[in-house]
Amino acid sequence: MITNTEVEKRGNQFPNNIIDFKHDNEKVYFTTQNGVLLEITILRDSMVRFRYATEFAFEPDFSYAISSEVNTGYNELEVEEKDTSFTIATSKVVIRVAKKNLKITISDLEGNIINQDDNGFHWEENFDYGGNVVKMTKVTQSGESFYGGGDKASHTNLKGKRISNWVTDSYAYGKDQEPLYKSIPFYIGLHNEKAYGIFFDNSFGTYFDFAHERRNLTSFWADGGEMNYYFFYGPKISQVVEAYTDLTGVPELPPMWALGFHQSKWSYYPESKVKEVSKTFRDLKIPCDAIYLDIDYMDGFRCFTWDNQKFPDPKRMIDELEKDGFKTITMIDPGLKIDREYDIYQQAMENDFFCKRADGPHFKGKVWPGECKFPDFTNPKVREWWATLYKEMIADMGVHGVWNDMNEPAIMEVPTKTANLDVRHDYDGHPCSHRKAHNVYGMQMVRATYNGVKKYTFPKRPFVLTRAAYSGTQRYCATWTGDNVATWEHLWIANVQMQRMCMSGYSFVGSDIGGFAEQPNGELFARWIQLGVFHPFCRVHSSGDHGDQEPWSFGEEVTNIVRKFIELRYELLPYLYTAFYKYIENGVPMLQSLVYYDQADTQTHFRTDEFLFGEQILVCPVQEPNSQGRRMYVPKGKWYNYWTDELVEGGVEKWVSAPLDRIPLFIKEGAMIPKYPVQQYVGEKKLTELKIDVYFKEGKEDSVIYEDQLEGFDYKKGRYSLRNFRLLGKPNELIIQQFKDGSFTTTYENFKIQFHGLPFKIKEIEVDNEVVSFESLKFNGNNAIEVSKDMTAIHLIGE
Repeated sequence: MITNTEVEKRGNQFPNNIIDFKHDNEKVYFTTQNGVLLEITILRDSMVRFRYATEFAFEPDFSYAISSEVNTGYNELEVEEKDTSFTIATSKVVIRVAKKNLKITISDLEGNIINQDDNGFHWEENFDYGGNVVKMTKVTQSGESFYGGGDKASHTNLKGKRISNWVTDSYAYGKDQEPLYKSIPFYIGLHNEKAYGIFFDNSFGTYFDFAHERRNLTSFWADGGEMNYYFFYGPKISQVVEAYTDLTGVPELPPMWALGFHQSKWSYYPESKVKEVSKTFRDLKIPCDAIYLDIDYMDGFRCFTWDNQKFPDPKRMIDELEKDGFKTITMIDPGLKIDREYDIYQQAMENDFFCKRADGPHFKGKVWPGECKFPDFTNPKVREWWATLYKEMIADMGVHGVWNDMNEPAIMEVPTKTANLDVRHDYDGHPCSHRKAHNVYGMQMVRATYNGVKKYTFPKRPFVLTRAAYSGTQRYCATWTGDNVATWEHLWIANVQMQRMCMSGYSFVGSDIGGFAEQPNGELFARWIQLGVFHPFCRVHSSGDHGDQEPWSFGEEVTNIVRKFIELRYELLPYLYTAFYKYIENGVPMLQSLVYYDQADTQTHFRTDEFLFGEQILVCPVQEPNSQGRRMYVPKGKWYNYWTDELVEGGVEKWVSAPLDRIPLFIKEGAMIPKYPVQQYVGEKKLTELKIDVYFKEGKEDSVIYEDQLEGFDYKKGRYSLRNFRLLGKPNELIIQQFKDGSFTTTYENFKIQFHGLPFKIKEIEVDNEVVSFESLKFNGNNAIEVSKDMTAIHLIGE
């Protein structure tokens, strides 16, 4: 990786004075004497795109990252020429462009500098490959912190770090190792209680230096392509994340079973082993919704085939698993075995769908089947063809979801671990080399997979999982953080990776619970389950070469603890499903780092362990062996200890008891937490009532519960149930109001409401402004009542 100093020594060129200027609607153009073009696009009052070119010419404007549904439009835009600069003002920010060197300064309306160029844009001709190395250098503001960046295995605060983005198969990666499986070139800066974001939309290898080499400079650069970045102004982190998420897109709601517990291993085979695992789940009454089949289900690792010795009748097996409540997920890799008798290989050959080297021959690489060729998923015709291949697997066999692995693409027995840089790609009509297409290859594979799975699972919703990703991949699938290790350090890494991914617009994410490589002991496995059930995607996966890693593999004590926490996840599914709805509707991360929750509190800026699950549950995993508790930071507000109902004042660090069967868990005061009954799988039980845990607060608090049919697309036609609750607590009374939207009718008729922390003894209860008897509400003195789901108001009056 080149350093700042090396870049500045090696013939860098910089823009000089502006000689031309043009304003055309939302775009402002500048041209310098030495041929630099700058296009500034006002997408929103607080979202601005900066795009630079050299030699008086822009490249074709194309990106895989940007959502077609991004919301744009501004309220104010004024452009003014002054003596030494041009000023572009919106209702949120003021942008100054220096006439002599094109340097940018972005301020808020009070004149506070939010983001400022140091060297600004500069470039160096790349004599090895052609084109330019493009770079941007910014001033690091006093006390500035940095967040985001995707799946980086480092501290949540990136201050003083350097990261790189080159999608890489990183087996058994370590703390701070670079690069990893994903390229998400987006970060959030925070200083003086004001947050902004920068998304460097460049699919080449990219690099970020967050005041690492020089403490007053932050820079980002790429091996080629354009200097093309988006700036988002908050001033809240939540506003920055919302804007970036809107720009790069969100997924559709998954089927609720995808939020259940999943079990995987490399590999479950033959059929008798799969049946043994599924039966044990049901015998031990440990909830589980999905079982994964790794590459060994295939015939010689040929994708879209079945090994008839291991799985003589896959359709029957899948049907039988489904009757027991298990969905079957199969793996598909990108490499197709070179075999003239292999129909899918022959189809790709006949249609010229494989990637080629610069001088013409097909690119070949060794993967699990041996020598393989690789479809060019950046070609829309290839994606269309790939989607059709799922018909037999999904529509005919009944497979419920697909798992794309090795799609970096990972290549064995070569130092680079991936395809040669001279491999050519279509790039949707913008031909390029693998230098540009590498980081989006896995994204485009999983895009094609998503389209196929969606088509053949219709009218139910698809489920797809990927390992490799570029910004925007969240539109198509869930992801996990790759081949981790069964160590306590990796438990810590998994925690920070989930927070970082969620703050980077990608919330449907999880880790290999228990570790993929090596063998956890029972204590580590239990602690990892306790963390993993609070991640949006919840799956145990292991390499299988070191022993079993099922919930019952570590003795009765650990089995009971694991069951307890998986059951808790199933209870909280309506809460998690609602968090997914908020993520889709409003760009709210499903997990929130403490700095996201309260950026004004400087104590949160360097916290890694604690996070919010949704918006009202505070989690702090135990990450050291032999622990009976831990110190944790409780953020602002008041929080109820989930296990004891003790009310804790926030803004302090405190000791929390956490024996092996507990994780520090707190509920925000005023919260209304929906719970389902424990089920062995989603849909096992017809819901007869919805339990709601209500945590008293003196003051106001709003809560939401979103529900629908759990699998189909009717929710897009208004057939959903959105319950908005407002809680108002006073020293001697509590009022709950309900406002309902949507036309979906739930199967249950009643709420069972359990009150926590009431400071008074209930004397009288009004429902919809009428006093009702305790008997009719089944009030038994333990602060629980049953009321109709259609109630509009509940009023508790104390003695």
